[in-house]
Amino acid sequence: MNAKTDTRKQADETPGGTNVLVSIEDGIAWVTLNRPTKRNAINPGMVFEMVQVLDALEMDDRAKALVITGAGEAFSAGQDLKEYFREPDAGDPMLRERLYRANAAWQWRRLMYYPKPTIAMVNGWCFGGAFQVLIGCDLAVAADDAQFGLSEINWGIIPAGIVTKSVAMVLSQRAALYYIMTGDTFDGQTAARLGLVNFSVPASELKARTRALTEKLMAKNPHVLRAAKTAYHYVRDMSWDAAAEYLATKSDQTKFRDPEKGDQKGMAQFLDEKSFRPGLEPYKRNG
Repeated sequence: MNAKTDTRKQADETPGGTNVLVSIEDGIAWVTLNRPTKRNAINPGMVFEMVQVLDALEMDDRAKALVITGAGEAFSAGQDLKEYFREPDAGDPMLRERLYRANAAWQWRRLMYYPKPTIAMVNGWCFGGAFQVLIGCDLAVAADDAQFGLSEINWGIIPAGIVTKSVAMVLSQRAALYYIMTGDTFDGQTAARLGLVNFSVPASELKARTRALTEKLMAKNPHVLRAAKTAYHYVRDMSWDAAAEYLATKSDQTKFRDPEKGDQKGMAQFLDEKSFRPGLEPYKRNG
């Protein structure tokens, strides 16, 4: 059996384990953090399972997009204080460093540049280290009554890992410092007003609205969608001149590599067939 066959065989098996559950339905990989009795606090088992899940789903053609959510009443209460901090701190420093590298690998290095669209579906508690996951996803939807908080100050610690950096990326300085310094909680509607999530909805509508958003993304040209979000992350820290040069090069690269030749299809449908209205609907990918 060759390497290509081995890869496809692995992709046909749904990844996940005890701490992370995965189901694939109509192109959407529903990735559920699964420690409901601990409000899905992130422990070493969850970290290493998520690394494996992201690796597997990247190569799984059944999964066109990922939705990350939590089992029970929480998205995630953040890092497990005992299993993620106290026990590793008292153990082998090399194992501790390996855990921290793996956590960074999936929570932000991997999610931010993941080749498939990612959406956080915040169904309940979202605290501390869970902000890294939330902000690492491309988009986010929350239940109106979901509860958010940076409660580290109440434990005598700061929002470390990469939490403070994540929050600084999406919130204004006043809002970020207010919640970092007070530890106050806020709901999904407030999270939407702050720009932490794209929008919030009643809990009863959360999955349906998240599915609709995911389906909208899956209808786009996947190669161009991937290039567009990658470009965004790179140009954010560039100068204007460097960004202009990078985007021109990235645009040419995208056109050259796009197997669908979407720019040519869209142009033909708009100019020749008169069947495409830019801004109102996407070009017909099968047209």
